[in-house]
Amino acid sequence: MATAITADLVKQLRDKTGAGMMECKAALSEANGNMEEAITLLRKRGLAQAAKRAGRTTAQGAISSYIHMGGKIGVLVEVNCESDFVARTDDFQNLVKEVGMHIAAADPKWVRREEVPAEAVEKEKGIYRAQMESSGKPANVIDKIVEGKLGSFYSQFVLLDQPSVRDPNVTIAQLVAQTSAKTGENITVSRFARFRVGEGND
Repeated sequence: MATAITADLVKQLRDKTGAGMMECKAALSEANGNMEEAITLLRKRGLAQAAKRAGRTTAQGAISSYIHMGGKIGVLVEVNCESDFVARTDDFQNLVKEVGMHIAAADPKWVRREEVPAEAVEKEKGIYRAQMESSGKPANVIDKIVEGKLGSFYSQFVLLDQPSVRDPNVTIAQLVAQTSAKTGENITVSRFARFRVGEGND
């Protein structure tokens, strides 16, 4: 029988590793609720190490532009790291380019969950609850379903939660964490702008 992956269990793993909520939940599911095994999985993916670097200042980095094929969509993205040396490495530059291409294709609205306005979150929750009103399910079950649907909302509109358009098995947060693990520095995506040129389709 599969172990239930509770929000508390996910939080415990997140506190131990600093990895994202979705990554922690996926690792716990894969490990059937075994905390140590889940930590090992996150370490293998380069996600657990990010916690040790998360508090360090990212004063260097790059602002990069990307123009989508056809010249109809442009992107500016700022990705930061700790040193000018890392900012010049191929690993870092490739990440910046990858994030720019992803933004052009996936059209996220926010960088991270914390940036989503509270009213937008409450609006989504209200819609999901309304959908479940006639289901006859207990309130605690409905709450879990709403949280699950909210996760889907984040993966649609929040950059770091979105699956990479190049590899849907990896989120943008995981790509950032992997590059952070390779370079040994804290790497953050600070902001982006996506704009359409003219009236044509991309």
